[in-house]
Amino acid sequence: MKKLFVGGLSWGTDDHALSEAFSPYGDVSEAKVISDRDTGRSRGFGFVTFNDASEADQAIKALDGSMLDGRTIRVNEAQQRNDSRGGDRRGGRDDRRNDRW
Repeated sequence: MKKLFVGGLSWGTDDHALSEAFSPYGDVSEAKVISDRDTGRSRGFGFVTFNDASEADQAIKALDGSMLDGRTIRVNEAQQRNDSRGGDRRGGRDDRRNDRW
């Protein structure tokens, strides 16, 4: 399995259109356009997962820099997200609270 990052998507591109664009290159197991949690509007990027890594590589070569729904898209291998943005889940820094009373 290989997951691809697809950037530069049109606001109108949905999961189905994304899957259709990539399916000529192999068996797409998932195609997902990422939406804003609050507005539901596309964030302009998505992910496509292929069952076969060589098919994913073919899709990268064929589609990176191509047009989809009127926009030039960027396609490359998705990178593992390193969620080390600092801070705790409440949005503050985890500085172990210097208890100075």
